[in-house]
Amino acid sequence: MRAVLQRVTCASVEVNGRVVGKTDAGLLVFLGVGRDDVDDATRGSAEAVLLAEKVANLRIFPDADGKSNLSLLDTGGAALVISQFTLYADCRRGRRPSFTDAADPSPAETLVEEFRVALERLGVRAAAGVFGAHMTVSLVNDGPYTILLDTGALAGPRGRRSAPYGG
Repeated sequence: MRAVLQRVTCASVEVNGRVVGKTDAGLLVFLGVGRDDVDDATRGSAEAVLLAEKVANLRIFPDADGKSNLSLLDTGGAALVISQFTLYADCRRGRRPSFTDAADPSPAETLVEEFRVALERLGVRAAAGVFGAHMTVSLVNDGPYTILLDTGALAGPRGRRSAPYGG
């Protein structure tokens, strides 16, 4: 699974002109599910929980001294989770991205929801977009502060890089 986290002061998502999810201060999480994530359902579910724990506990919010010492849980912030299969775009050939590394919609939708539910179990309010819909996402980026997470890289030894970070 891949996630792009953006620290926001607010974010919302619309489908057909109607707001279906929003958050105030917290994180906008674009979440992609790869084919490898759904090959083994147990592993995929475990990765959704691992990623939710990482997102909820990352110390990327400023403390009273302006240092990034607080987590989403510490600040009482919320998350807006948006499914994003394009995080698995392969642009190595030609001019049109290939998305063959992205998971099929049905199992991907299940893992996106498992991630959102895992955030809520940790105590993070988590809204979501509509899986598979054309969504209009609005946000006010705070910082800007943007982080890329990949469960393949999170599981590996520290100091060793793996895709998409330069593997």
